[in-house]
This record gives sequence, structure tokens and C-alpha cells, in this order.
Amino acid sequence: MSKKIFINLPVSDLKKSMDFYSSLGFTNNPQFTDETAASMVLTEEIYVMLLTHNKFADFTGKTIIDAKTSIGVINCISVDSTGEVNSMAEAALKAGGTEPSPAKDYGFMQQRSFDDPDGNAWEVIYMDMSKFPGQ
Repeated sequence: MSKKIFINLPVSDLKKSMDFYSSLGFTNNPQFTDETAASMVLTEEIYVMLLTHNKFADFTGKTIIDAKTSIGVINCISVDSTGEVNSMAEAALKAGGTEPSPAKDYGFMQQRSFDDPDGNAWEVIYMDMSKFPGQ
């Protein structure tokens, strides 16, 4: 069985967050979606679970941060081209996300960053390892 990644994010407005992630190419899995949570699928291996703050609190005894003012994790997705980097970042901005820093070109890696409407941090990257220094 292949390994899967489930990224669990606390969100303040479930519908708005579902719309945001749908605009990035995620699809909703209704089997694991109700009024407190939504399963958003990017690939067979990558899932984002959007959880209302009350639902998220069921899984932890810790205080839920305000991701607009604090950061605890940066989620990163790799894609197959620089064009896909730009497409996903532009879709995020169009859907209400923000871009906290300018695009970066490391020669072998292209990167753009965005925050979702709740401030959860994401990077989207394309790497061409044939351009990696020393290759």
C-alpha cells in the first residue's frame, strides 16, 4: 500500500476554504465531508483535511494558532513545470489567497509562496535537478 499524506488545517469558514482549494485543483471527497470537515484531494497520495476550529480542537489539547500572525508549518507541493508553479500561485491569488513573498528562482528550482484565506502557508515548486549545482 502506498503512503498517503493528510494535511489537517483549521479553517474559520469551511465553505470558503473548500472553494479556495477547489480553485487550486483539489477535488472534494464527500465520503469524508460534513458540516465540520472537508476532505480535499489533490492526488491519490495528497489530501488536505479542512476542519472547523471546533473539529480541529477535538484532535489536540494545544491552542490553535492564528496562522495570519503566527506560523508553525509551511506546506509545499512540487509540480511538473514552472508554468504549473505560476498557474497554481495565480489561482490561489485569484481565489482570495495572498502572496507573502516574491517568486524565487534558484536556478534549479522555481518557487512561489501563498497563504490561504486563513493564513496557512504554502509553497509550490518546480525542480530541474539537471540544473542543480555540481550535477
